[in-house]
Amino acid sequence: MLAWMCLLIGVNQLGFGAVIPVLPLYAQSFGVSQAAIGATVAVYGVARLFTAMPAGRIADLFGRRNALLIGGLVSAAGNLWCAFAGTYTELVIARFVAGAGAGLTLTAGMIVLADITTIARRGRIMAIYQGVFLFSVGIGPFPGGYLAEQYGLDVPFLVYGIASLGAAAVGWFGVAETRPASATATEEAGTPAVPWLAQLRGMLSSVGFRLVAAVSFTGAVARTGALFAIVPIVGATRLDLSATQIGMSMALGSLAGVLVTYPAGMMVDYFGRKAVIVPTTIASGLSFLVYGLAPSFPWFVTASVVWGMASAMSGAAPAAYAADVAPKAHAATGMSTYRTLSDAGYVAGPIALGLVADTAGLEAAVFTASALLVGVALVFAIGAPETHAGRRANRA
Repeated sequence: MLAWMCLLIGVNQLGFGAVIPVLPLYAQSFGVSQAAIGATVAVYGVARLFTAMPAGRIADLFGRRNALLIGGLVSAAGNLWCAFAGTYTELVIARFVAGAGAGLTLTAGMIVLADITTIARRGRIMAIYQGVFLFSVGIGPFPGGYLAEQYGLDVPFLVYGIASLGAAAVGWFGVAETRPASATATEEAGTPAVPWLAQLRGMLSSVGFRLVAAVSFTGAVARTGALFAIVPIVGATRLDLSATQIGMSMALGSLAGVLVTYPAGMMVDYFGRKAVIVPTTIASGLSFLVYGLAPSFPWFVTASVVWGMASAMSGAAPAAYAADVAPKAHAATGMSTYRTLSDAGYVAGPIALGLVADTAGLEAAVFTASALLVGVALVFAIGAPETHAGRRANRA
């Protein structure tokens, strides 16, 4: 099951990664402002935000496989539309459709992982999945940048559309159904089913759940608002880097991240969730400081490597923390709520940091992302309880 899910997310996110260095330049070709460029990233997050909760309901009512299939098909339609968009408005609408498909796919994938994992092994399993996710996203910009330079800015979107069709096929033909026999039943047989709103209130009443969602929200703000929408333009305008160089630096960061992903998952299970979440989130923030101060291409690559390693190490831990908080029978509600709160950052980040860039400069926006990441890490360190102290504590 894990192998099929890794194949699905690898194919899907390879296509997503291919458009990362291209999207700001593609939107810029329509002659719009930096804030409008950010909106093409943000609308993707808006769609994910509004489809995360429905994805949980679809996964509960119709099954995990159906959710994965629908997500892949919708994502393919949206990205193929992006490739043929004739105006900026059409591009924004197409990005919304693509984001809706991504919301269904990513949420359903997290629900499947919550279904098949136990608390003692969750960090390692999610680290493997997250490692494939990050590797595919990170390696995608290199071929994406090359294809854009050689054949046009629309070609990476064609690649993403085809990759989404492949992910839909894997979800339907490869992934087994993991939905419990009664998705709305409680863990104790014979007790009444818990209504969805009651499940939702239970999740939101948890301080730890709210704080880990804040960590993920801030990470999304930084990733989409700074890394995807602003950092490529910093490289192109201030350092005179090509799309291939920008894509290559992000790919190198991803490769570095892959090397630490599984060890990080082991650390999450051995030392506990907070011992990984806090320092890696701070390191992610420091990487944006390097982006903002980078005087040359080697420093730009250094920032990408720091970001790649830190984000890879921190990637699985917040999701594992959220899954720890959610009761097993309420996995769909818990993980879809977590995705919804996290994806709100995809909406706020590009618009907010785009406005900062328009008013105070590109570097100011990057520094803002850095400060937000460091700040939320410190708040989480102080206020969040540990959900799994780890095997080290148990042995002690």
